[in-house]
Amino acid sequence: MTTPELLPPLLELRAISRTYAQGAHAVLALREIDLHIQVGETLAIVGASGSGKSTLLNILGMLDSPSSGGYFFREQNVVDLDENQRADLRNRALGFVFQQCHLVPYLNCLQNASLPLLYRGADVRLTTDAAADMLQLVGLGHRMTHRPSELSGGERQRVALARALIGKPQILLADEPTGALDSATGRRILELMLELTSEVGSTLIMVTHDHGVAKAMRRQIHMKDGVMIQDSAVERLLLPGESHEH
Repeated sequence: MTTPELLPPLLELRAISRTYAQGAHAVLALREIDLHIQVGETLAIVGASGSGKSTLLNILGMLDSPSSGGYFFREQNVVDLDENQRADLRNRALGFVFQQCHLVPYLNCLQNASLPLLYRGADVRLTTDAAADMLQLVGLGHRMTHRPSELSGGERQRVALARALIGKPQILLADEPTGALDSATGRRILELMLELTSEVGSTLIMVTHDHGVAKAMRRQIHMKDGVMIQDSAVERLLLPGESHEH
């Protein structure tokens, strides 16, 4: 019988680098990142501002492209896809939760939560039913017709979570989802994310500066100056240019 260790990774980064032009200079935001992520993992990406953690999340989320290296999603190199193919894969396989929620202000909760399925061309009635079910799961069944301006910060984040999970994504990517919330609300949102991603079978990848949040993930990687310097799944990482002889 095949053991989990022998299964191919859900995501694999091979020597991923990302360089940005800044005036006449080039800024190396990521440097030769190698990373394997298995189905069902919960992973925190931790690091100071400017460490490369958000750039890494954007590449994992197919919102940005690497300057070099390979990004494999279920053994398919995403780098070889055109923008339309990436957008389709992003819509069908990924869900996103951001610190600022990015809800559409003139749509109510039900309409906001429905958007990913509507973009797929799903039947409107089925989409509405699915969105209502998701809002019930996140505890907002009584707020479905309210607009974002009528909600608290925690409620807006719950709508964003319902929207992200409505299509049962293979991967949920979260960028500081508790960063703008008070500690008690943030803790409830974190618990809800872990519970719901487990229920739908999603892999959870979260950028956070909060070490308490990071410890709730089964795996943590630490970024510094565009380099992955620590991975809790590995004893110690070698930095670029460093050899095993050291």
